[in-house]
Amino acid sequence: MTAQFIKKGFTLVELLIVIAIIGVLAVVVLVAINPVEQLAKTRDSGRISSVTQLGHALQAYYTSKNAIYPPEASWNASMVASGELSTFPSGIAYTAYAVLPCVTADNDEPSVTPTYCYDNTVANGSIVYATLESNNQNTKCSGGTPQAFAAFSTADGRGGVVCGAGGDLNPWASGTMTYQ
Repeated sequence: MTAQFIKKGFTLVELLIVIAIIGVLAVVVLVAINPVEQLAKTRDSGRISSVTQLGHALQAYYTSKNAIYPPEASWNASMVASGELSTFPSGIAYTAYAVLPCVTADNDEPSVTPTYCYDNTVANGSIVYATLESNNQNTKCSGGTPQAFAAFSTADGRGGVVCGAGGDLNPWASGTMTYQ
């Protein structure tokens, strides 16, 4: 009687081939989802939400203070002191694509990189805005206005994504901006 050996398991070569295929698929998936862009989109969502919250708080401030907007130099502190905000939303750092934050001096944190900017010199209202950094938002803008911003205009009574040039939305013309 002869002894028969039954082959069980995989050879080392077979295991290495399967691991290589899984590695290639993982790289393809990672490139397809682009984690840097996904994180930028997440930060932009936070900025859009915060700008909308700040815009509604500005409208409430205006109503409670008898048609006066907070002063530009201390708008963040004025919003908290008046009770329209319990705390001012913290700034969201720009990291993905080296985007320039808004350049106006009327921002939430003048000594550091500004996130939220405010302008109360707009005719019939004020605006609060933040620069957006994801390619997803910026590809909506073209031509001479390649930068996307999250903006809330009290004169327009709404907020959303608008296109502008450079790091600022000044001058702002109420009723003329196209919201994306």
